[in-house]
Amino acid sequence: MATTSLVSGARATRSTIALKLLMAASGIVFVLFVLVHMYGNLKAFSGEVAFNEYAHHLRIFGEPMLPENGLLWIIRIVLLVSLVAHVGSAVALMRRARAQRPVKYQVKRNNASSLSSRTMRWGGLTLFVFLIWHLLNFTIVKINPAGDQSADITENPYRLMVSSFDLWWMTLIYLVAMLALGFHLHHGTYSALQTLGWVNSASARAKAKIAGWVIAIVIAGGFSLVPLAVLFGVID
Repeated sequence: MATTSLVSGARATRSTIALKLLMAASGIVFVLFVLVHMYGNLKAFSGEVAFNEYAHHLRIFGEPMLPENGLLWIIRIVLLVSLVAHVGSAVALMRRARAQRPVKYQVKRNNASSLSSRTMRWGGLTLFVFLIWHLLNFTIVKINPAGDQSADITENPYRLMVSSFDLWWMTLIYLVAMLALGFHLHHGTYSALQTLGWVNSASARAKAKIAGWVIAIVIAGGFSLVPLAVLFGVID
């Protein structure tokens, strides 16, 4: 009986480690994607022609080896698989944690946890909802929240972006999402480095926390520059 329990416990531990590794790997995929995506967004500071040429180049990248939009579909499939893996492993780990502690603490202390770790689940949900709207706004349907649905706007990536962020509430929604992204990246980076075994000392833990803040500020801040620049007339 004891041997069976030990084997069962070892299997559970191995599967938990596998889930954490899967979550870390899928998270790294998203970090790389948002870095490239942020670079593309910053093309807006170079003007309409440069921004639209970048968007067009993504659609024809790899031709004739790839069909038109081939690269974009490869990226979408990789991101979709990563999203399923990331969310699925997060839910599985959350359920296991709850199962191991069926009775909640009477007094929950958060003194040792960071704000980014405490808001991880809600931040992830916020990002998921924002992602759906973001795709509807700029990719799938190309909804112009300003109301003008003419092809001159919706089929021109630069003009659709400017028309959207000219609205203060659209910029506000975007900034809230970037705040959630920053917190998510901060804690996610530290957790991924911990899962990979790179925080085995006090010095390594301090460096991992700094890396988390650097990645969070660079990416979330970089994404926030464009809507703010549009709202304040730097980009028009």
